[in-house]
Amino acid sequence: MNILHLEASPGWGGQEIRILRESEGMRARGHTVILAVMKKGKLIEEARKAGFTVYELNFHRCGWIGCLAALFQIMRRHHIELVNTHSSLDAWIGGIAARLSGRFVIRTRHLSTPVKPGINSRILYGMLADFVITTCAKVVPMISKQSGKKKELCQSIPTGVDPSRIRCQNGEAAEFREKLGLDAQDLLVGTACFMRSWKGIGDFLLAADSLKSVPGIKWVIIGGGHAGKYVEEAKRLGLEQLVYFTGHLDNPFPALSALDVFTLLSTAHEGVSQAILQAAYLSKPLIATSTGGLGEVCLDKKTGIRVDPFSPGQVARAVLNLKENPDLRKNLGEKARELVLEKFTLIQTLNQMEEVYKKVLSL
Repeated sequence: MNILHLEASPGWGGQEIRILRESEGMRARGHTVILAVMKKGKLIEEARKAGFTVYELNFHRCGWIGCLAALFQIMRRHHIELVNTHSSLDAWIGGIAARLSGRFVIRTRHLSTPVKPGINSRILYGMLADFVITTCAKVVPMISKQSGKKKELCQSIPTGVDPSRIRCQNGEAAEFREKLGLDAQDLLVGTACFMRSWKGIGDFLLAADSLKSVPGIKWVIIGGGHAGKYVEEAKRLGLEQLVYFTGHLDNPFPALSALDVFTLLSTAHEGVSQAILQAAYLSKPLIATSTGGLGEVCLDKKTGIRVDPFSPGQVARAVLNLKENPDLRKNLGEKARELVLEKFTLIQTLNQMEEVYKKVLSL
């Protein structure tokens, strides 16, 4: 198969990483993969370093005529059969270009937020897409209803983890705990994310505040992002000796491995988070909301404890429960790892995507 991925987002996050990992996997299976990315997009450099042919295009509406002409040329030059779009701007122009040139279109929606109802969604997810991929199951019926697309032409395929990339050498987790000054018996509760307003960091800090009189519980936030206001909030709550901020870590896995409990308290936008899958693969018991696809990984009382969004009191009670029940922590962590190996690896993602590609080409 000859596949063209389009990405109008200039950033570098889970969406762009999935495109690259999926492209690498499909190439390894013998398929040809070409990328066309927004000018100055961070995916460009990463994809070229990985050996892909990447075109820089202007997907903004002011550049649509030139972009459309370039896409026609790219599709002819590389004998493209399938166009996979990922963001709104590239879905419009890429869908139009593919329709006019007789190519099939797959639209991957990476967010769990509702799509706008009305004519736009019917065109974007209906007329301009032969098949719609989401990254969490909750979104499938919503998109099917709002776009008018048959449910059998919509499918959830989460971004699976690649165990070969989860690197933690012997002793690195213990070294991380030592750097934080933890005692061996301390319970370390952590989260990992690019800090945004909807990642539940405020609730994480309020849970820490409500338990600060309980000895032996420490908290860590792994990752960069908009940390300033949360550092100030931790200071305001008097949590400087209990809550640690690591900043961005090129290799976060020693830190994840050092945790006793992993939390993700997102209130919006999540698909199936890579961070929660990585923590689950590392056998960490989970505390998470059911936002987006988190509930597909944090199965209540099976792989973790489910809490409501904006509920730091529930988080605190869950942490206390896990602190007082080490056997429960061990059991939930083992089940979490089993779930990832059963349903959420990169190989499973590639298998499902390849089946969708074949299905679309046979339509």
